Amino acid sequence: MYDNVSFHGIKKGPGRMKLIFIHGAPAVGKLTVARALSARTGLALFHNHLTVDLVSSVFPFGSDSFVRLREEIWLSVFHEASSSGTSLIFTFAPEGTVRPNFIQKTKEVVEAAGGKVVFVQLTCDETEIERRIEEPSRKKFEKLGSVNQYRELKEAGAFVFPEIASELSINTTDTPPNEAARLIAEHINSSSD
Repeated sequence: MYDNVSFHGIKKGPGRMKLIFIHGAPAVGKLTVARALSARTGLALFHNHLTVDLVSSVFPFGSDSFVRLREEIWLSVFHEASSSGTSLIFTFAPEGTVRPNFIQKTKEVVEAAGGKVVFVQLTCDETEIERRIEEPSRKKFEKLGSVNQYRELKEAGAFVFPEIASELSINTTDTPPNEAARLIAEHINSSSD
């Protein structure tokens, strides 16, 4: 949908929109930190599984239709938010079914309307990721919930994705979600853009 569309004529909405783009491996705490950040800032939270669950209810995960429609929904929301000056938080798990140019398209869509994407990477020690993978809270959104499956997917290269240059990186192994949210909010407030 956005492959041949130009957004350069879009008028900027009230204020400068920011897309807080939180990314990282499975179980690093993206949704938990994003919820804490949303509570702290009042920004809307558009997390990864809202779209994944919607699209996978019709098309198999990773199918051509799934990949195309998931990306169109993500970019459509970014476009509408940036056009209206509505800042929001987005969570993203880099993995092989996402087209590599998605990050560039995201920046183009947001920046064309005068907005800015703030990339925030969350990391975590591998042993802690494996501990968190099987936490019951992950079942609500049918997230990856098996250490064995996680290891198999990782071994198969499922989480390989081009590096995302980030303004901020937080290791959540020992950083509580509220503290991570505070660090992100401080970074957002201190950035001049």
